[in-house]
Amino acid sequence: MDVATVREHASELPREPGVYQFLEGDTVRYVGKAVDLRARVRSYADPRSNRIGNMVARADSLDFAVTDTETQALLLEANLIKRYQPRYNVRLKDDKSYPLVQVTGHTFPRIEITRDPDRAGATVFGPFTNKSTVETVVKALRETYGIRGCSDHKFANRDRPCLDHDLGLCTAPCTGEIGREAYLGDVESVERFLGGEVDVLARPLRREMEAAAQSHEFERAANLRDRLDAVESFHGGDADAITSQTDERTVDVLGAAVEGERATVARLHSERGQLVDRDHHSLSVPDGDDVAAVFGGFIPQFYAERDLPDALLLSERPDDVDVMEWLETEGVAVRVPGAGREATLVDLALKNARRGSGNPDELRALADALSLPSAERIEGFDVSHAQGSSVVGSNVVLVGGSPEKGDYRRKKLTEKNDDYANMHDLIHWRAKRAVEGRDDRPDPDLLLIDGGQGQLDAAREALDDVEWDVPAVGLAKAEEIVVTPTATYNWPNDAPQLHVLQRVRDEAHRFAVQYHQTLRDDVSTELDDVSGVGPQTRRKLFRRFGSLDGIRGASDDELREVDGVGEKTVTALRRRL
Repeated sequence: MDVATVREHASELPREPGVYQFLEGDTVRYVGKAVDLRARVRSYADPRSNRIGNMVARADSLDFAVTDTETQALLLEANLIKRYQPRYNVRLKDDKSYPLVQVTGHTFPRIEITRDPDRAGATVFGPFTNKSTVETVVKALRETYGIRGCSDHKFANRDRPCLDHDLGLCTAPCTGEIGREAYLGDVESVERFLGGEVDVLARPLRREMEAAAQSHEFERAANLRDRLDAVESFHGGDADAITSQTDERTVDVLGAAVEGERATVARLHSERGQLVDRDHHSLSVPDGDDVAAVFGGFIPQFYAERDLPDALLLSERPDDVDVMEWLETEGVAVRVPGAGREATLVDLALKNARRGSGNPDELRALADALSLPSAERIEGFDVSHAQGSSVVGSNVVLVGGSPEKGDYRRKKLTEKNDDYANMHDLIHWRAKRAVEGRDDRPDPDLLLIDGGQGQLDAAREALDDVEWDVPAVGLAKAEEIVVTPTATYNWPNDAPQLHVLQRVRDEAHRFAVQYHQTLRDDVSTELDDVSGVGPQTRRKLFRRFGSLDGIRGASDDELREVDGVGEKTVTALRRRL
């Protein structure tokens, strides 16, 4: 694209906030944001660097989208970079993006929250920073106007309304409970609200709240008041923003290391003055970008669907003015400390970033060893139970070798003392949700099963049942043997690809055991009525013997070994059980 072509394209753009994309054929090469689209794109007629000049020269077309506010332009830019991974942008590969609200183009449209709008004829609103507020508003819209939220599979060929109709969330166009013309009128009202007409939803909610208060239904009135607050703030300025805190209860410390076209950002997370978490993240960066540019791209992409901290301590200030203004609007204090405790924390983050920069080699080694295109996103699975009781499954996610805790899931399974069947049920649950579009997480590059050949066979049977085509391997604890459908690997203890799988396996095991203990400890049992057995003693008995049957089968001497169980308690247990 030459100078004249750039100026010609720019002259056709509006003077409004938005995002623009330089394309080479169908490939997005660069995504940018602007307060004034026309002025910003015109500046590319005189590129500010050789790298940007090369990008413009390779591009042969331009696309753009207008947004309501500058903040929406910033967030939409982050979404598009995550989606298209353009060659000339800083790119964080953690699969997070800001939520949007989509009204589909079906004959009877549905409303849904999505990160990846890609349906013909759909109308999309957003992006938004606070998903919980979006969920509250979408539920209020459905309760008020009855717009469906079900999948096409669930909508088709019904002979009676589903539970959503009974709960007042849908007017059931699937069975003709409402005609198409009336339904589309309700859809139009929903789109008017999402487009900025707050009273379309606020007015009926306020009437309902006042009626509940007059009927002395004060709890319902309070719930409606909270929902009304969310609705009325939805379009107010950047009302989806995260509330700022003035006492800096949460602080994130970021350090970055750049090596060629790859960067690592290390994060230390502090709550009330105590370090509680640390992680690191891999990014692809255009050649020549420095740490300031990395932070400018990393911050809006990383905090998609994550709460912003009260303060950010950085090794360098981001070079993106719009990002700095956004953080200021959100109430986030940004500091680059030069001395003192804060500077020490930044130095520690920098050391972690430099150490973590070797992490991509582990992932490449794993992908090569298993003949996979990529091992960037791995999901791990484990099952935990006590002799068939309190059976639970864990599903953890590591992206770029780091835990992605917001994508963790857990599942309470049918109680049975069969490890293979339990693993089959867990994988079947995950695969079915993925195939039916009910799991909004992206498909992983690899599934890791905690176990050997038997667990892997059960998992693969579940994958085949649902026809979810995702590679899966097993890792047995004792021998650390990696099992695949066609081979087994006994890698050396220092093999980098083994270290990745061990981290995933150990995290899946930890998460499963944690959930199992929570369920087991919280369950109300026959022990509640036993004199001398309180909550703490009950937990100790379950940890020692696993289940009620285990307690029944224990000898008197074994029971007495449990701290807090004396002769009277043993007698009471025998009498009750």
